Parts: sequence; C-alpha cells; structure tokens
Amino acid sequence: MAFLTRLRSLASAAWPWLRIPFWICMGLLFGFVLPYTLVLNKRVQDRFNDLVFAVPTRIYARPLPLEQGAPMTPAALELELTFSGYSNDGHGQVAGSWAKDGSTYIISSRGYAGPDGGELPKRVRVALGKGQVSSLKDAASGKTIELAHLDPARIATLYGAQQEERRIVRLADVPPLLLGGLQAVEDRDFKHHIGIDFSAILRASFANLRAGHTVQGGSTLTQQLVRNLFLDRDQNFTRKFNEALMSILIEAHYDKGRILEAYVNQVFLGQQGSQAVHGFAAAAEFYFGRRMEDLRPQEMALLIGMVKGPSYYDPRRYPDRALSRRNLVLEQFATTGLLTPEQAKAAEATPLGIVSNGQLPHNRFPAFMELVRAQIISDFDDATLSAGNLSVFTTLDPAAQLYTEQAIVTTMKSLGKRGEAAQAAGVVTDAQTGSVLAVVGSKDPGDQGFNRAMDARRAIGSTIKPLVYLVALAQPERWNLGTLIDDVPVSMRQPDGTQWTPKNDEGDVHGQVPMIDALVHSWNLATIHLGLDVGVPRIKAFLESFGLTNVNPSPSLLLGAQDLAPLQVAQLYQYIAADGHALPLVAVRGVVDSKGQTIKRYEVKTGNGEYQPAVRLVTWAMQQVARSGTAASIGKSGLSYLNAAGKTGTSNDMRDSWFAGFTGEHLAVIWMGRDDNKPSGLYGATGSLRAWQELFRKLPTRPLSAAPGEGLELAWINPATGKRSDPQCEGARQLPVVAGSLAQDAEGCFWQRVQNWFGGSDNAPAPASSSAIRD
Repeated sequence: MAFLTRLRSLASAAWPWLRIPFWICMGLLFGFVLPYTLVLNKRVQDRFNDLVFAVPTRIYARPLPLEQGAPMTPAALELELTFSGYSNDGHGQVAGSWAKDGSTYIISSRGYAGPDGGELPKRVRVALGKGQVSSLKDAASGKTIELAHLDPARIATLYGAQQEERRIVRLADVPPLLLGGLQAVEDRDFKHHIGIDFSAILRASFANLRAGHTVQGGSTLTQQLVRNLFLDRDQNFTRKFNEALMSILIEAHYDKGRILEAYVNQVFLGQQGSQAVHGFAAAAEFYFGRRMEDLRPQEMALLIGMVKGPSYYDPRRYPDRALSRRNLVLEQFATTGLLTPEQAKAAEATPLGIVSNGQLPHNRFPAFMELVRAQIISDFDDATLSAGNLSVFTTLDPAAQLYTEQAIVTTMKSLGKRGEAAQAAGVVTDAQTGSVLAVVGSKDPGDQGFNRAMDARRAIGSTIKPLVYLVALAQPERWNLGTLIDDVPVSMRQPDGTQWTPKNDEGDVHGQVPMIDALVHSWNLATIHLGLDVGVPRIKAFLESFGLTNVNPSPSLLLGAQDLAPLQVAQLYQYIAADGHALPLVAVRGVVDSKGQTIKRYEVKTGNGEYQPAVRLVTWAMQQVARSGTAASIGKSGLSYLNAAGKTGTSNDMRDSWFAGFTGEHLAVIWMGRDDNKPSGLYGATGSLRAWQELFRKLPTRPLSAAPGEGLELAWINPATGKRSDPQCEGARQLPVVAGSLAQDAEGCFWQRVQNWFGGSDNAPAPASSSAIRD
C-alpha cells in the first residue's frame, strides 16, 4: 500500500514534466501513426486481395515427332534437344535430360499440354541409322513405341510493360523439399513469428558484429515479400519502418500458406537483359530447362541459395560462387534433417547442371513471329497477347529454321562482294500440309527490321513457268510433255506503245521443241508461245485463284514480270508440292489459356485435289530440271537421292535470284537480290539455288518419288507429232502422259525411214541447248 502511494506521488511530481511529451506522443499516434497504419493496411489488403501476377504469353514451336522411319540425323536431333533446353547429363534419367551411346539416345521428355491434347512425360530410347529413326522404344520396358513427341521449344515471349518472366504455381504443387529448404535457410521461425522475427534479428546482429561486415540477414520471408511487392531497395529508416509495419499487417490478415505461395511466385531470381525472372517455377526453366516439380535436391538448393543475391550467385557468370553457396545450403538441408548426410554429400558432388541457353527467348525469330501475328491478329490483338498467360503453339520447326538461317548466311559469305551488296529471304513449309516451318527475312536472321520474306515484292522471273505449263497440261487432249511448241522470235506491241522483243537467255532459238525440253531448259520464247496459245487471261485467273491481286495482264507475265514476296511464291508452289491441293500457309496450330484449355484451334481441312494429273506432270518435269536442266547442280551433287523438283528464276538484268524446290516432305523458296533493286549479279542457279542446296545438305527430309504419279502412264512419243510411237523409232522419247489421253495405236517408223532416205525431216525437233545453265 505504501508502495502504491509512493508511486502515485512520483507520478504526480513527474506529470508536469511528462505531460507535453505524452500529448505529443498521443498526437503522433492518433494524428499520424494510426492514419498512416490504416493507409498502409488498405494498400496491403488491396494489393494482396487483387494479387494477379503478370504472366507473359509464350510462343512455342511444334513438338518434335519421333517415329520409326522418320528422317533424322544425330546433328538435327541434338540441335532440337539443345534448342528445347534439354541437358546432356550422361544418364537421361531426369525429365529434360538426355544421354548418347553411339547412335542411340536416351531421352527423358517433359511432356506438354497443347491444342491437340499433348503428351505425358516419357523416357525413350531412340536409335538412328541411315538418316532416319531406325527404332523407337520405351527405355524401361524395351517395348516398341509407335510415336512420341518432345515437348515444343519456346521460341518467343510476349511481355507486358513489366518485362517479368514467371510461371504461377499453387502451394500444393511445390515440392516439399523446396518449401522446407526455403524456410530452413531463409526463415526457420516462419510458422511462428508475426512478420518480424526479433530473435533472428539479434542472431544476425551478433554474427555481423563478430565478422565485421554483413554475413547474415535477419529479415523474414514476409519482409522479403514486402520488399518485392511494395518497396525499393534503399537502406533507410523509413523503408525499414514501412517494411516492418507492412509485414505485421500481412501476417494479421493472411494465413501462412497464402503468404508462402505469394513468395514462391514473386521472389526475384535472375535477369536476362530487360527480362526479370520471378518465382521458383520460372527460375527452374531458366536455369535447368525443367519444370520445378522435376528439380533434384541440388538444383533446389541452388535456387534457394540464390535468393540471397541472384546477381552475385549467378551460376552462368560466377559458377564457383554459385557452387559454394549451393553446397552451403545442402549442408543446412542435412543439419535440419531435410536430407541425410549421405544424400547431401552425394548432391554436393554433382555439377551445377545449368543449361547453356536460358529459356527466355524474346522474339528469337522476328520474321516468323511477324507471320504469327499476322495470322492471329483477327482473334487476338496486341493488347490481349501482351496481357499474357496464353500459350500460342506454332508450326515452326527449330531445325528447319536454324538450318535455313545457316544456309543463307553461309551462301551469302561465299558470294564475296556480290553477297555483301545483296540481301536474302527464305520460306520453308511442310510440303504436304502447308505448315510454315521456317521464315527468314534477312541475311542477318535476327534483324528486327524489314521482313523480306513477307514484304519484299520482287519480279519472280522464270519461277512462274511451271504454273504456265500446268495450265496448259490441264488440257491433256491438246498438250502433253511431248507436244511441240515454237521456240522462235516474237515481237509484240505493249499497251504503252513500246515494242516487247524478249529473247532466250543465250540469245539463241531452237525451232520447234517438246514442252519438256522448254521447261527443263527454261527457254523463254517457247514459254511465251505456249502461254499465248493457252491465253494470258486464263493464266492470270489461275494465279488470282491463290489470292493474288494486281496480277500483270500483259504477256510479260509469262516470263515472270510479276512482283511477289517469297511467302507468296511459296503459296503458289505449295499447290504443286501438295499434289494439287490448294492449302493456305499456316503458322499457328492453336492457342491455350492459363488453365490448359484450348480457346482457338487453327485447322486446315484438305479438300479434293484439282488438276492432279497436270500437277503430277509438272512435278515430274521439275524433277528433270533438277537432274539435267537449270538446277542440274542438284542432280550432280550428293542430293540426287532426294529426287527433288524445282525451278530457278532470274528477273531482268539479274536483279533477282530465285529458287523454289521441294522434296517429299519439305518445300523451300529462297530469294536473293539488292534492296535498291540494282542488278545483283546473281542468276537463280548461282545464288538462291546454292542456298537451297546448303539447306538440304543438313535438313532431314523424305525423298520425292521418282515415279510418275497416279493417273499417269509412261508412253513412247514421237516429238515431231506428239503421238505414240514405237520405242525403236528414231527420236522416240518415253514421257509420262495422262492415262488414256493418247490413242493406243502407235505410229510406225516407215515414213520416218522414207524421209531419212530423202534427206530427213525439216520438222525434226532441235536438240537440247548445250549452253551454260544459268537461269
């Protein structure tokens, strides 16, 4: 009692001195701290309740199909694996890894979900031989697998304003070792503190005092989350006060699971250029090329260790630092019982295992991406795509794209000064489906500027000739490959009053020649006479049926006086390569939302083929172009086994060099020329054809059948009359014709012998030109 009385008297005596500080404190509390706390509280709740992380839209290539008999080489397979972020760890046990033993590969795929359903992870044994997959088996059971796919590589990322890379995961999907290890290293009292861990602060203070510098931090996971979500990195009292207060407020409103889930998705773990990597799921892909769920203990330890300083412990730039930090974390795993000492030691003995290329491609293939945008812009505008969380699955074939880029770069360098002054573009498609596999818009493949594959419209020269012959051959009662056409001079008045007097490339004439020779040797005068007989309006209408506009109505169209982009030329040749099926060129397969649901599928329904006998005759004729005509270098090279069909093209004054050719699986169109439209000094055969050959020396592909297609028959023809002839008759040639289009009665050789007795026939066809092949 006496004590209380004494205490009251002391308080009464001190009150005059404490009154002013007391009211100042109360004023600060109710006038500033409380309102400030309420403001921060609202900010915290608003941010957390509406916490939606910006997730970029990802653009994917096509999945790589693997099946017995599919064309494949070791170089192409390893290129695909590397580009998809697979690592060669020598075992191929973990998803996203592979191993090699001679020509046999063990591959652990990651699985994927796509517009066509996708595929579960598999571990397969792939044996290669003779340029193809010789066997495909389940690696565990040894059973033969009919078909497997490698998950598609990401080829581009469409970021919003934040330029942040992340994958949103739920807490239930995070490996327990990752969650436990994170708390063991960063915040052991996470489950018990109120957002601030005073004991951790004291421990860190003593540790830092002993060391003389900062060696340990005392911030909790909640405080780290606050820094990532709300604050900057400045070290001042105001920021630290805000951090502590906001951490307490978060803990007051949300349970530990919600806080930990936000942290796992938000934590900053690296940077690639302007793109920041947030969250463990994105970091798993970026550093290891695998999903977070497939990480091994040592890989989880590295990511947890990097939380302390992603730049300082960057495993690509500072592997020694990263290894030391990782092993320290593994020791803590053992100390806290998350791993046994033996498991920790085994994990410490492993290399870092970082994939060489981070999985954050940002518009790696600008020309192809422009085509993707053009094809989906009617369904998804730029704002929708940038808002993100979509997966766009394309038709791009990484091997075809990279080999096309390499072929153009190599060829341009080999051309010396002509290559330095010129530009180039290329398009590769699936010959049967019209899927666009590769687009190159510049001789510098990464150039983000002018896309020549889509936008450079240049005169296509002789590349148009197969289309002229196709229209004629669609009338088999009038024309076949043995029909004689005139290769003689022509002079016509143009609509503008000028005289048009075209010539053959060598300036010579050949009289009457079979259609097959005229096309194989690309004789201009013969093509003009044929086109005039067919009718220029008819040929013009045929080209317009492919969606072309402003088609040249004059006869100069017959020699390729028509400006088209490489993509448009590919569309024309796709019709021939696809056996008379008018297939639109497609670069996108489908779009999937964040829940894995397909929201748009782009499908092409193949209708009945048109003019197929004529298409097959033209295909056979173009195969002769590659054997003995203007593209004979294909037949004379190691590529003769492909039985490729193709056509060279050169515009006036050698301004443009073209080659369009296809195998049984791939169509490729290459263009070369100068941006200023000055002469490039390149013929089709000396420029673009060389790049085409360089491409197909590396690209695995199926040969084109050398036999005439269905609906055709081989017949012996007298070139002088275009009618059937006995094989033993002089000059008789065996050519494919539309079945049933020629009378079955063959002409004998009697009158031919009579003519020979009297000095021969004036109508005998001229021999093929022996001049240099250049077109």
